[in-house]
Amino acid sequence: MASNFLTDIGTNTIQRNRKHEWVWKEYQSGKFTVQSAYKLLTREAVEGERDRAFEELWNLKVLSKVAVFAWRLLRDRLPTKVNLYRRQVEVADTSCPFCGNMEEDAGHLFFHCSKILPLWWETLSWLNISVALPIDPKQHFLQHGSIMVGGTRINRWKCWWLAVTWTIWQKRNKIIFNNESLDKNKLIDDTSFLLWTWLSNLEKGFAEHFNQWSTNIRQGFLY
Repeated sequence: MASNFLTDIGTNTIQRNRKHEWVWKEYQSGKFTVQSAYKLLTREAVEGERDRAFEELWNLKVLSKVAVFAWRLLRDRLPTKVNLYRRQVEVADTSCPFCGNMEEDAGHLFFHCSKILPLWWETLSWLNISVALPIDPKQHFLQHGSIMVGGTRINRWKCWWLAVTWTIWQKRNKIIFNNESLDKNKLIDDTSFLLWTWLSNLEKGFAEHFNQWSTNIRQGFLY
């Protein structure tokens, strides 16, 4: 058999007399870097018609892992049970870990689950706002930012959305993998503490003590 025998796999080839290795095509050297990955993730927001949801997301001052999480949520790329099933991953039970009544897709899990929806209602009530909430993650994020009026700290309000969804996802995983239970009040407390931590580290001039922040969190979103 010839030493340069090639075996086709789709549109790629394997050459048996050469060493094969992974190549990161987004960088000239072929090696993976965080910077090149970030550029790849943000490309759709800067090429062609700009997508406002992603543009707003990348402008927020949050940890990179949270921004990437939100990017995956907006694109419906999180490993929810429904997404895993669609990708032919064996899932014994596709029901929502919070309510157990509906399948766990992103729209239900984060926004319309009967155990989660009251959380969004409560946070909107801080600003005396009552609206019909979208089930699509991208539309939910955009609406959350657009319902603000003059005098509102819009960036903090958008960061609150990230903190809520991040905390929901962490709690979901703890329920599934550690058999924890859902406590809505603790979920709000955890979200409040998370946002306070972000603001303490990322927002210049933020010096509120957590007790003051948590007992009157509504004021944190108003001038």
